[in-house]
Amino acid sequence: MTERQNKILEILAGIRRADVNALAKTMNVSQVTIRKDLDYLNELGYIKREHGFARFGSTEDIGTRMAINYDIKRRIARSAAKTVEDGETVLIESGSCCALLAEELANYKRVTIITNSAFIANHIRHAPHADVFLLGGKYQNTSQIMVGAMTSKWAEIFISDKFFVGVNGFIEKFGFTGKDHLRVQTARDMAQQAKHVIVLTDSDKFLNRGSEGLVRTEQVSAVFTDDRIKPETEAFLQEKKVTVHKVSSVKAA
Repeated sequence: MTERQNKILEILAGIRRADVNALAKTMNVSQVTIRKDLDYLNELGYIKREHGFARFGSTEDIGTRMAINYDIKRRIARSAAKTVEDGETVLIESGSCCALLAEELANYKRVTIITNSAFIANHIRHAPHADVFLLGGKYQNTSQIMVGAMTSKWAEIFISDKFFVGVNGFIEKFGFTGKDHLRVQTARDMAQQAKHVIVLTDSDKFLNRGSEGLVRTEQVSAVFTDDRIKPETEAFLQEKKVTVHKVSSVKAA
């Protein structure tokens, strides 16, 4: 993705909806160029195209969430991807950082990816290297994931090296949390099939509580986040033997 396209995402994250003329003037490029950028971002699922306009979708839409703090999430994904070796089998649950991780792996590593996210499976459909298995189950339209007992049963077939999961919040007395009961239960079941559970999340999530326990701190091997995480939270995780990997929250010059 180009620097200009990143800037477009930043603008839309702030105002939610913008017309093509205004974006062209802001970016100092032609309307034709802006339309090409918007078409590309729409194809990736980051934005929604309307006649003469571009907008963010629902905050529950994973493409929209990927576009918010995109640069930070991309760095988190790249950092996590370095821990995966060619030939590994990985479970990847839904989440914006997880989707970017799947893209990173599928483009540059020869791995097997098992996911319950239809969005992720579609997002990396043109990737040259990875073998992708999409778990079946009850389909949630907005989040574009498979959940429920059938999904959990399918996950039992696979033994994976690592399970990468996104979260909605964190509570010290439990650990990482979610907010959708079926997704939480499915993620718990998927975690049982992996040697290592790895959380991918921007630091903002540590400020949220969530409504349901997703995975206990003691079950987590590592967390990939950004350097805005509070020192006391980082210290707590390290005390619990969780390795904390931090990327810069500042865009490189």
